[in-house]
Amino acid sequence: MNIFKQLFKVLQSFLHAFVNHIQDPILMAEQAIRDLKKDYDASMKNLAEVKALAIEAKEVIAQQTEVAKDYEKKALTIVQKGQNGELDQAKADRLASEALKKKQIAIEMIKKSTLDVKNYESMANTMETKIDNLKQQINHWEGEIKTLKARHKVAITSQKINKQMISMSDNNAQALLENMKQKVNKEEALSAAYNEMTSIENDIDAEINAAVGTQYSNDVQQQLLELKKQVAPQYLLEQKDIQEQQ
Repeated sequence: MNIFKQLFKVLQSFLHAFVNHIQDPILMAEQAIRDLKKDYDASMKNLAEVKALAIEAKEVIAQQTEVAKDYEKKALTIVQKGQNGELDQAKADRLASEALKKKQIAIEMIKKSTLDVKNYESMANTMETKIDNLKQQINHWEGEIKTLKARHKVAITSQKINKQMISMSDNNAQALLENMKQKVNKEEALSAAYNEMTSIENDIDAEINAAVGTQYSNDVQQQLLELKKQVAPQYLLEQKDIQEQQ
């Protein structure tokens, strides 16, 4: 079996390539494992064939054992007939000898098949051990590749995040954030000013009405309040424009 020699070469190339690049070696290793699985399947087929040969040899042993017994019985029967005068003695001796020869041929086949069974079973045991080791190694390497692929994804993701963090810490990004903060602060101040102006106007109107003793209905007062709310923002914007022009 040349599986382990091939495996050593594949792993050797994998380790050399891994130093220079991460993605290609993973793909190479995956392809190597696919090839090894094909070799594993082929080895399983060869193992089955060897076991089949052992089974056939055992069948030959069983068959030739019956053949040997049969010729031995025939030889014995012929010898008895020769002695009883049922057959010519010379003919009986000749036929009995031929039967014994066939018995001996069967015995030789039994011996050969017995040796074949021993050899086939020894080969099968050796192949099974190597195939089991190969299967364990394939499972181990598949797990290693899964781990490497996961680590690779984590590394790539971490690189992207770190690049984004570096980009966010750039002076331009900081300046952009400061401008946004200033704009928000101005909007908040302007909103507070609108609210303050509305409160001041309401307080002044209350003082004036109290001084002259004028009382308006709720509907009139509500309409006045709404009108002031509409005028106040426009007034503030005009005052802001005047200040910026100055």
